[in-house]
Amino acid sequence: MGKLRFVAVAGVVATVALTGCTSSQGDDSPTAHKSPTSAASASASKTASGRAEHIPGETVTKAPDPIDGQAVARVANARGNREIDIPGGVKAGALSISVNCQGRGTLTVSVKPVGLSFPLECVAGEVSSTYNELHLKTARGRGTVYVTAPSPVRSALTVGQ
Repeated sequence: MGKLRFVAVAGVVATVALTGCTSSQGDDSPTAHKSPTSAASASASKTASGRAEHIPGETVTKAPDPIDGQAVARVANARGNREIDIPGGVKAGALSISVNCQGRGTLTVSVKPVGLSFPLECVAGEVSSTYNELHLKTARGRGTVYVTAPSPVRSALTVGQ
């Protein structure tokens, strides 16, 4: 009787194990072969969504919402180089820059006269995003954000204080 119970349990375990190995796409073979095109597109989508700079839902057609503080300057759907004045200058405290870009090339943001500068690698077909914040002890009478990018790169930017 003990031997019969062991065989029955082993059969149930084997059935459960085999059920867990079947494909959910209706493929009868244990190893499905994908065409090079479908494998490449699956690989590309994994790479695209796996980039740290990619945040789903971000766009270049609308300036990013400020993460902290209030937006003091915004730009959306800009191409290439851009110069953005910060109205009222740079105040003491937090200064934040949120940037989204799309198109192939490197976008560089510089804030004068505070000396903040950072690059963002932009890619075609996907929005790349970054956020940088700097805490300043003293105010500056003027402030300008410079964006340098190749002409195919579109960007959106928000300056927060």
